[in-house]
Amino acid sequence: MLASRLARPAGRPSLATLIAAALSVATGAPLAPLSTTPARAESIVGGAAPAQPAAIRAVAREAYVWGWPMAYVHQCRARVALVPAAGKSGGLPVAPLNELAMLTDQIAPRTTVVPCPNRDVLYGFGVFDLAATPVVVQVPDFAERFWLYQLGDQRTDGFAALGSMHGTRPGCYLVVGPGWAGAAPPGIAGVVRSPTRHAYCIPRVFFTAAEGDRAAAVAAAAGVMAYPLAEFTGGPRHRDWSKLRWLPSLSRDAGGVAPERFLEILPTLLDDVPPLPGEEPLYARLRGLVAAISADPALAAMATTAVHEAEREIVAPLFEFRNVGIRLPAGWTTVVNGAAFGTDYLTRTAVARSNVFVNRHHETKYYYLDVDATGHRLDGRQRYAITFPPGRLPPAAGFWSLTAYDARHALPADSTARHAIGSRDTALEFAADGSLTILVEPAGSASAASAAPNRITAPEGPFSLYLRLYAPEEIALQGGWTPPSVVPSHTLASRAPSWRRVDGRRGGGGRLR
Repeated sequence: MLASRLARPAGRPSLATLIAAALSVATGAPLAPLSTTPARAESIVGGAAPAQPAAIRAVAREAYVWGWPMAYVHQCRARVALVPAAGKSGGLPVAPLNELAMLTDQIAPRTTVVPCPNRDVLYGFGVFDLAATPVVVQVPDFAERFWLYQLGDQRTDGFAALGSMHGTRPGCYLVVGPGWAGAAPPGIAGVVRSPTRHAYCIPRVFFTAAEGDRAAAVAAAAGVMAYPLAEFTGGPRHRDWSKLRWLPSLSRDAGGVAPERFLEILPTLLDDVPPLPGEEPLYARLRGLVAAISADPALAAMATTAVHEAEREIVAPLFEFRNVGIRLPAGWTTVVNGAAFGTDYLTRTAVARSNVFVNRHHETKYYYLDVDATGHRLDGRQRYAITFPPGRLPPAAGFWSLTAYDARHALPADSTARHAIGSRDTALEFAADGSLTILVEPAGSASAASAAPNRITAPEGPFSLYLRLYAPEEIALQGGWTPPSVVPSHTLASRAPSWRRVDGRRGGGGRLR
């Protein structure tokens, strides 16, 4: 999916070149299996000793690209295990294992614990250890409000359909692990099974900029809860999430997985995450790697070096959106198998590295942009315009939003500036012909400072644009709609548009239900 179809600026090596040089598995070249029995170097690969270092390095790189997202979720679980009670940490809601917590407002600027946080929703977050207990997840009555619960396994694949777009009824649902064989008690509306022991739950509750709508969303979200089955009393509970207290930062690895610790985590990943059909040879290779480096410090040092090389040469470049997914017109990129990666390890790691915890493709369509219509990197010192033609608004039955993130894929620190725009904005101004033009401008520009309804502020330095379509319509899922060009100021037409103000929730594909 990545490789030759990647968008990249001139002068940068393609990811296909990086992969061919650094990861034979990504180009389809088979790797010799390693023995699972500690032994002398020459016997591990069944041949002469000189072949062993190359095999160790190749499998260590393979392991890192395969395991990066699972190691990320492993680290989340390890951090959550330290949480004493539901609260907020690093700008995010946190709770002890097998519980969740909810925010009561937009996510805070400067949040870097996870990349690309959404400014359109009330977020929740919880991590479950389903080997310890099944977990009850409550769905309150949201009425006509758009909402979506993301339930993901340790591979970052989704495994449940809970949301307004799925017609989910209010009630208490039971999340169970792969080996659970019990019976759900009375009062449970349904059972969903995670393919892996560890899972996560991320509720998203949409609210608009209309007066009073956030308060209404917060009131509904009081019924969003998760807790161990033993605490279930037969019906839903409620909690005032506005009372959460701030906790110390729990993240030592806000940028992702630390390469120096990956090989320590690898045996646990192999034990916790069962192989998918056809992955048995891969697991044999990886267990052979674990056995080999456990028996020989020199091989362990080799493998550690290879993991650092894989981070530098393969995984780190995947942070850039131009290296993620499929290239579209006008420099945009997208993925078509979000949260349903299967054995597409490279895309799985690319998404986890650049914007982890995406929803499934049919639930949310994501478009990414690093470059303008001329192929130059988006720059916070410049002024840009993106125009959606008449009848060509982002086709989303739920909602859509366009967000500007800084070079860290974080929201800029200036909490007074607006960095996102979309369906939640109730006073967008459309041109007389029905088109919608959004301006992206530097923080110091006069028009950006005026808080005009169609303008967002660009972060300082290089930045990225990120377009979300929640409940995307079929035309987007099938590739019949793609975002328009982002045009830099020196090529903008001099004629000022003629505006008319409309409710931002009406017209085109942005209609809410």
